[in-house]
Amino acid sequence: MEANAPQFKLILGSSSTARRKILADMGYQFTTMSADIDEKAIRKEKPEDLVMALAEAKADAIISKFRNTENVEKDVNPTILVAADTVVVYEGVVREKPSSEAEARQFMKDYANGHAATVSSVLVTNLVTGSRRGEWDKVEIYFHDIPDQVIDKLIEEGIVLYAAGGLIIEHPLILPYVKEVVGSTDSVMGLPKALTERLIKEVL
Repeated sequence: MEANAPQFKLILGSSSTARRKILADMGYQFTTMSADIDEKAIRKEKPEDLVMALAEAKADAIISKFRNTENVEKDVNPTILVAADTVVVYEGVVREKPSSEAEARQFMKDYANGHAATVSSVLVTNLVTGSRRGEWDKVEIYFHDIPDQVIDKLIEEGIVLYAAGGLIIEHPLILPYVKEVVGSTDSVMGLPKALTERLIKEVL
């Protein structure tokens, strides 16, 4: 952060470790709050609409939680809330977190020698002015064959069970089998840096 940068409080509306790491890498100091919403209750035909609707639902839930606990209006410095959502799209179908080990295994077998896309939304709200900007970003990922023993290891370890579409491209076990990423890795991990940076500036 440059010395002359406007001082503002930043809240990351997510409990995702990957998102926390990306925001920290961008040089921001922030607190985190997570939204307890029923993501399954929100349904949209297009993945782009779905991730935007989910980010809005998360932001609204956090804002109402925040309003109850803190008085924002008295604050001199703006408070900025960053909400985000990511889904994986495979052959036109939206994939969320796998519901079982069997499903996670099937997901990964599908990606082998194939490709998937991630659609990530970022929604930034200035809690003092109410100004809100959101956009989505799409990345295509192409894979080499993924050996069964690698899939077994990933499932045994368990992290993929909590990832949208059972997809973690930055994982050391998966990295060697990623052929090409068309777009930015941080977007796949759940928070596109350039987009987040721009939206924060726009709401300030």
